[in-house]
Amino acid sequence: MRPLAVIGNVNVDLIVGPVAPWPVAGTETVVDHDELRVGGQAGNSALAWDALGVDFAVAANVGDDQFGRWLREAFGRRAEKWPVRPEGTTLSVGMTHPDGERTFFTTRGHLPRFGLGDVFSMLDGRALSGGYALLCGSFLTDDLTRHYDAFFDWADSNGIAVALDTGWPIDGWTEANCTATRAWLSRCELALFNEVETVTLAGTQSPVEAARALRSSMREGATFVVKRGPLGAIAIGPDGAVVEAAAPDVRVVDTIGAGDVFNAAFLAALAQEQPLSACLSAATHVASRAISTLPRNYGGPMQFRESTHERA
Repeated sequence: MRPLAVIGNVNVDLIVGPVAPWPVAGTETVVDHDELRVGGQAGNSALAWDALGVDFAVAANVGDDQFGRWLREAFGRRAEKWPVRPEGTTLSVGMTHPDGERTFFTTRGHLPRFGLGDVFSMLDGRALSGGYALLCGSFLTDDLTRHYDAFFDWADSNGIAVALDTGWPIDGWTEANCTATRAWLSRCELALFNEVETVTLAGTQSPVEAARALRSSMREGATFVVKRGPLGAIAIGPDGAVVEAAAPDVRVVDTIGAGDVFNAAFLAALAQEQPLSACLSAATHVASRAISTLPRNYGGPMQFRESTHERA
């Protein structure tokens, strides 16, 4: 199996809900569900890899408080080299709604101070050679994001393929954010974006055409994956063909982190040199299981399925 690493945002998620309609200011609402758990794009993907029995490295930082200590304990030996920042640990409060949507309130906390030097102190480029590095939380890790070019240079020099999932920008998909993301994509072998992000970046309403357009600006042989929630996923592979995977019909409990779980399962299958169709199928099935179970369950080691369709 090829080596795997995830680099980016690990923080604390407090999930409460469902809440509907939005409460009136000054009132109190009692909800049926609450859960305090490891969160952030990098955190969610790392948890999924751990549950799937996949070996991996994770580069992140934490704040200097009880939440930071709790996060380090959750990852054990993999968090031994995580830097501890003097800021408080970033906390996201997520409110779920009956229609499956959710609303987040997030503190800035420790995440902006995660830097390139931190990454280099935690990851062994030679050990990751020939593998995949999932880069995520781009609009939250300010110090690292400013030096993405140097990170890509490091990955290139060590033969590490970079998979990018930026997450949603705090200030939305402004032209500046779109321009920056397209530039990052040009250095990547893999893109793992949701449908809204994909069509917004490409400026077209067709997810297939949007994926084709964005992939054309990436490296030769790149793969662009579009996560479509209950509609499954599509990908434009190295040969330019469209591969599709349907998502199983499940009763949704909690969709928070679904895309991050998808990323983890997709890359775990890819690291085992499975075909693109099997990677998509594994990712949709693992993510669907995760969002339909409480406590969250990932299903253990993946069984590869190919309920997919390919077209030119």
